[in-house]
Amino acid sequence: MEPQTNTTPKSFKLTTLSWVGIVIVAMALSLVVGVRVADTSFGQSIYNFVAQPASTDGLPDDLDYSSVEKVYDELRSTFYGELELEQLMDGLKSGLVSAAGDPYTVYLNEDDAKVFQDSLNQEFSGIGAEIAIKNDQLQIVKPLPESPAEAAGLRPGDFILEVDGESTAGLDAQVAAGKIKGEAGTDVELTIFRDGDDEEQKLTITRAAIDVPNATGEIKDGNIGYIELVTFGQDATSEITEIADSLADSGVDGIVLDLRNNTGGLLDSAVDISSLWIDSEVVVEQVSDSEETSYALRADSGDLLGDIPTVVLVNEASASASEIVAGALQDYGLATIVGEQTFGKGSVQVLEAVPGSGAQLKVTIAKWLTPNGDSISEVGVTPDKKIELTAEDFDKDRDPQLDLALKLLRN
Repeated sequence: MEPQTNTTPKSFKLTTLSWVGIVIVAMALSLVVGVRVADTSFGQSIYNFVAQPASTDGLPDDLDYSSVEKVYDELRSTFYGELELEQLMDGLKSGLVSAAGDPYTVYLNEDDAKVFQDSLNQEFSGIGAEIAIKNDQLQIVKPLPESPAEAAGLRPGDFILEVDGESTAGLDAQVAAGKIKGEAGTDVELTIFRDGDDEEQKLTITRAAIDVPNATGEIKDGNIGYIELVTFGQDATSEITEIADSLADSGVDGIVLDLRNNTGGLLDSAVDISSLWIDSEVVVEQVSDSEETSYALRADSGDLLGDIPTVVLVNEASASASEIVAGALQDYGLATIVGEQTFGKGSVQVLEAVPGSGAQLKVTIAKWLTPNGDSISEVGVTPDKKIELTAEDFDKDRDPQLDLALKLLRN
């Protein structure tokens, strides 16, 4: 059995930067192909399950496919166009899974399964930059350190006028990201204009594998430590623990944990990261109709940051593992939650390999409850301090949510 995962919602509204690019069929947020996109609407993901396990009473051990064969025979003999067997088989399997009645339960073919695994490993390829539509213009927010974008000389604020000779005027940020991303070793030509220059310039950038961190950290003015956790991937625990160690050693007076637009990842990572604040207590209770998958998950001893005042930033794209951490810290009174109502995803999945192929099936095995016994499914975590970050704020480089978090910790 593969590691348990808590992952992303079906749809959500973005108000800050989010990693995208591997194609929406795999993961709608926390995805990178070397381009990071900010947009105001964006959705369709496959890693959130809200349905309770259904009863299998009355279902046969094997299915009778005779009626399916009749449909296939009719399609093959009358369809005007080309049919591909592999696509038909994938469609058959996908349809079977979707008929379970849970719109988030998904069959992943071999390609989609690889995309998902790469997303958990944070392994992507592209130019390594954050892009955004700001004031109706596609531009570079920042290149990642040691990335092809940085090596090519891209700077924050550079306007992207063309991608491979095609104008970006009117392009959605996601569409632009899809044009800029690509396989490592291939080239993309960007036409750039920079404020202060007399004319535009063309840059040919060779895409490369991009190592995207799960977490980054810094110390803000007022001696406040800031941690942005992008996703609960396989290396998230080690990365955020290293940052936490450094901030604790520096003697920071407060911590901001930014979980905005973090749509989840591995359940174990959520428990481990909660252990930075919680000492040996229950982080999340997993409940199902089976004793084998019903149990409480406890934090490790340690609570490195437990005595440091903490604010957790969330928004409506904070889901699953993010809600586990935010809910647990809120229940124990270890953090003030600031921002917007979270998505409300309260279930647990496992990845099961489909024998004889590289395909996988993502299956809901349980729901989860906060330490106080509350379910957040379709409700979400309610912030202690509600405040929005609007599209106008984003265009003008304002972040009232972070400003409030820092104010609370400095007072």
